[in-house]
Parts: sequence; structure tokens; C-alpha cells
Amino acid sequence: MRAFIKYFIIFYFVSINTAYAHVLSEQSGWLHPLTGMDHVLAMIAVGAWSAIIGGRAVWIVPSFFLVFMFIGGLIGLTQADLMYTEQGIALSVLLLGIAIAVKGKIPTVLASVCTALFGVCHGYAHGYEIPVIDDATFYVAGFLVTTAFLHIVGLVCAHYLLKYKWGESTLRVLGLFCAISGMFLLVRL
Repeated sequence: MRAFIKYFIIFYFVSINTAYAHVLSEQSGWLHPLTGMDHVLAMIAVGAWSAIIGGRAVWIVPSFFLVFMFIGGLIGLTQADLMYTEQGIALSVLLLGIAIAVKGKIPTVLASVCTALFGVCHGYAHGYEIPVIDDATFYVAGFLVTTAFLHIVGLVCAHYLLKYKWGESTLRVLGLFCAISGMFLLVRL
């Protein structure tokens, strides 16, 4: 476990400097959500927060994020200007981290609306930064699939952490780490 934490911290500090670079080496969108720590943290946090809320939120909250991420992606593909997108992405990392740190259980509908707003911002960034390609279908499908995978990672990890005596406090510390990262990203803007 210590080795995992050590390598994660190294990966984090190397990645945080490229959080807004979103450099793509391929024309498929599956890689795009992994190119910025802001996206990775927010998407894993959505899954973790849905596990904390429990019940139907486990699938409804991440689903709302994905649907509205798709909508945001379509807006981004048009190259229309959507103001404060980067602030919205950084704010999503901050607020989702806080929700996990305080083990915030709110009604599923309210959690879904919050994540939907965040999903629009993340989707817009993915769609706006699309490489020059003829057909965006696979690109959009790629970033949606990767996002769903990251939601599942957060959900499964939080689910199993909540089963252990020390797991809840570990999850809260990870939420605090996410919130601090979000604050750092906001300050950098």
C-alpha cells in the first residue's frame, strides 16, 4: 500500500503541471480524459461520491455526469465559447473532494444536478479540444467510455473502502486531497 501511495504521489505531481495541457497523441478520445489530473480526479470522485450516497445514486449520479458530458462535448465540437469552463472543471474537483471528505450524503436528485453541471464543463473541454478529424463519433465515444471507466474505478474503490474500519477515514483523506488539488487548480487560473 505504501508503494502505491508513493507512486501515486509522484504521478500526481508530475501530472498536475500538465492539467490544462490536454495533449493528445492519438485521434481517439479515450485518451483525453487521462491527459489532465483535473479530469481524472473529478471523474473518479463522481464514482466515489455516488458510493458514499448509496442506493440508486450509485448509477444515477454517474449517468447524469455522462449524459451532460456528452451534451457539453457536442457544444465543444461546435467551437462555441462557453465561459468559465476551466473554472467549472477546477471547481468540480474542489467540491467533489469536499463532498467525499465530509461524507456528504445529499438527495440523489441534487447530487445528479451538481454532477450534471460539472459534466457539461468536462465534456465541453473534451469536445472543444478535439483534434482535426473527419468523424468525431469515435472520439466522443472514446472519452465517454474512459469517463465511465473512471467512474467505476471511483465507485468500486469507495465501495470497498467503506467496508473496512479504516476505510472511511482513508476515503475522507483522499477527498481532502482532491479538494486541495481543486483549490490549487483554481488558484492557478
